[in-house]
Amino acid sequence: MADLDDIKDGKDFGLDRPAIAEGFFVKGSAHLDWGMQHRLSQIFNPKTGRTVMLAFDHGYFQGPTTGLERIDLNIQPLVEYADVMMATRGSLRASISPATQKPVVLRCSGGNSILGELSNEAVAVNVEDAIRMNAAAMAAQIYIGAEFEHQSIKNVIQLIDTGMRYGIPTLAVTGVGKAMARDARYFGLSTRIAAEIGAQYVKSYYIEEGFARVVAGCPVPIVIAGGKKLPERDALEMAYRSIDAGAAGVDMGRNIFQSDDPVAMIQAVRAVVHDLQTPDKAFQLYNDLKKKG
Repeated sequence: MADLDDIKDGKDFGLDRPAIAEGFFVKGSAHLDWGMQHRLSQIFNPKTGRTVMLAFDHGYFQGPTTGLERIDLNIQPLVEYADVMMATRGSLRASISPATQKPVVLRCSGGNSILGELSNEAVAVNVEDAIRMNAAAMAAQIYIGAEFEHQSIKNVIQLIDTGMRYGIPTLAVTGVGKAMARDARYFGLSTRIAAEIGAQYVKSYYIEEGFARVVAGCPVPIVIAGGKKLPERDALEMAYRSIDAGAAGVDMGRNIFQSDDPVAMIQAVRAVVHDLQTPDKAFQLYNDLKKKG
């Protein structure tokens, strides 16, 4: 118990100025609970409002793809340069040191593989385990226009509802089937649906034409997927253009861990996302770091 002696009355109540009522820097999140906002501020850098997510959850449907054969060898050295890890609970528990201070966006959908219909997913993680994993957010695919569109939307809604109960944001990941058009109309539809059902942020793909309209039409942040492996200069160009058009960051996997020098590449991506470096300067940084490495 505090000592009751020498209690002094307060003097400076700041009566000449109103109480500070700050807004919140993450788009569309001003009215969320404190815990939800706190988790989002772990994902998005409060100084820039943007994020570099390191995605290595591919194994949940692709298996040991190139660059992810040994997560302990290939991914652990990259973690310190990422803002966030996007991973499955299995890979985290088996291969990533729990001493890391990096937040986790936990892959919570599953039940499919590259051998079947990708949109046929289920919620694969109970919210209690997400809490045990100290997840900063939960993630699931939303397949608009695919065979199992309805089920994928239900999966994301389930995560959103449980996340709202426990203060954990949900990331809706726009899945695209092989036969679907990758254009502004499709991604505008998909990202808006994800936001309308309550996702706190959305992962989508960058497109050359109309991406700024996609971002403007989505009332929550959009981070772009890295997609297939590109030459390093091209991947940095894609990141730069997406940020310039209003994206709140990137969630890159193959364009980092399949790079000729993954450690140099993730630092170059950070330079684009957080420092707004041009692709040319970021590519020069990549080459300089590659030589030193």
